[in-house]
Amino acid sequence: MTAFSSRIPAMDVLRGCAVMGILWMNIAAFALPEQAYFSPAAAGPLSGGDVIFWAASFLLVDGKMRALFSMLFGASMLLLIDKEEMAGRDGRRAQMIRAAWLFVFGLAHYLLLWWGDILMIYALVGLAALLFVRKEPLSLVKWAFLFFLLHFLVCVSFIATLYAWSHATASHVSAGFAHFIGSFSDPSHPAVRSEIEIYQGDYAGILLHHIALFGGQWVTTLPFVIFDTLGFMLLGMAMLKGGFLTGRWQAEQYWRTARHCFLMGLIPMAGLAWWVIASGFAALPALGTVLAWSFPFRIPLAVGWAALILWLFTRFRDRSLTHRIAAVGRLALSNYLGTSLVMSATFYGWGLGLFGHVRYSQLPLFVIAAWAVMLLWSPFWQKRFALGPMEWLWRTLAQGQAQKIRNSD
Repeated sequence: MTAFSSRIPAMDVLRGCAVMGILWMNIAAFALPEQAYFSPAAAGPLSGGDVIFWAASFLLVDGKMRALFSMLFGASMLLLIDKEEMAGRDGRRAQMIRAAWLFVFGLAHYLLLWWGDILMIYALVGLAALLFVRKEPLSLVKWAFLFFLLHFLVCVSFIATLYAWSHATASHVSAGFAHFIGSFSDPSHPAVRSEIEIYQGDYAGILLHHIALFGGQWVTTLPFVIFDTLGFMLLGMAMLKGGFLTGRWQAEQYWRTARHCFLMGLIPMAGLAWWVIASGFAALPALGTVLAWSFPFRIPLAVGWAALILWLFTRFRDRSLTHRIAAVGRLALSNYLGTSLVMSATFYGWGLGLFGHVRYSQLPLFVIAAWAVMLLWSPFWQKRFALGPMEWLWRTLAQGQAQKIRNSD
């Protein structure tokens, strides 16, 4: 295995951009009923600003930042295994221990704060990714696209089933379909109103709701997230082994890659966005587009974002903003969990109780405020401490002994 530095500035910047970008998409799920993540019509009548925010999010962010984060997770696995083996330890065992604790963090995150956790998915999928760590870059890319195909087939099958239900003649099937699909376009739907009532309620009610969700919904959604996550992890491994993620390519190479990827992905994505908007955010076009039809174009767009960020990094690596974003990336776990705490306190009933009261077009204000906090506190913390608070806890639990945290120690 090629020896890599355990701290790669380019990857820190990518990780910082990814964790900030993930919040841009997650904000709708923090502030509004779950269905509004897929269709803004579930949140109520739409203004021009609401449509613009949805379109910008769909074109540029939806699925791309999580894909970027998944690529970096896969690359980081290689770095950890390499570091452990260079020290004469079992790298795979170290990764499995870290994955076990990451799952615990994710479970606590899911139950105590927010249902949209990705840490448990990464912990489970990361174990499967261990089977591929010795493969060459080309082989990793081939396996990645096989898993992308599996993900696409799962999503298409689900959407095809919904279309079949929409034409079913059996009254019980049609009623069941109408109840499910109606929640994606009707803000007065009982499922939407029930969720608003729960999250405007007290903490005990929200906790019980999350426990119930974990026993049912979380398991049933696994097929819709495991294959694409694994594919992007493997793609990230290939990109690390090929030198792409380390920032060592020439700036012009990154620029050409970004330009080609965005041209490849944005044009068809714009067509899909127009179709959904022209349909009046009808449930099936909106849900099908977010889950299935846009997925093939997310792949080049995710790579395009990585290339664009790295192109900017090669040109502006010594700028203050670059260093601040890198600090956000070095504290990615703390920032990810910290934003869940802050946003839950902002929107849920045990905090400010804004859930369901904020318009779609107002959500970027909360995101920008959170970005400002990340960019301020992350470098401030990093100057004084070697690890973020959650990074320290994760490493301490995985190593079985307290780790150094103060820079002055």
